Amino acid sequence: MAKFVLIVDDEPNIVLSLEFLMKKEGYDVQSVSNGDEAMLAIAEKTPDLILLDVMMPRKDGYEVCQELRASKPWKDIKIIMLTAKGRDVEREKGLALGANDYITKPFATRELVEKVKSLIG
Repeated sequence: MAKFVLIVDDEPNIVLSLEFLMKKEGYDVQSVSNGDEAMLAIAEKTPDLILLDVMMPRKDGYEVCQELRASKPWKDIKIIMLTAKGRDVEREKGLALGANDYITKPFATRELVEKVKSLIG
């Protein structure tokens, strides 16, 4: 059975790119555009990995990451945070909240695919 990747990003062009990349690698993919939708989607079907944008309306990626890590059934979901903010302080915050990795936009597609494969195969 294919691994399930949830894409959480409010930028349609990024979502299209991520969906294409993940489907090409054989993953099942679902996309949502904000943190509230992400939490609903996760409650319906637990993903193996989440590609999580930091800057989103309503609930940001940091809040989603924090909620997942505080929840026993979801604390082990792999999370790669994606952000246009490349400063070390943002990266450190994401990792401190429990993200497995952190990639700045624009990102190299090969690098992203390799990170996903290293986390979930």
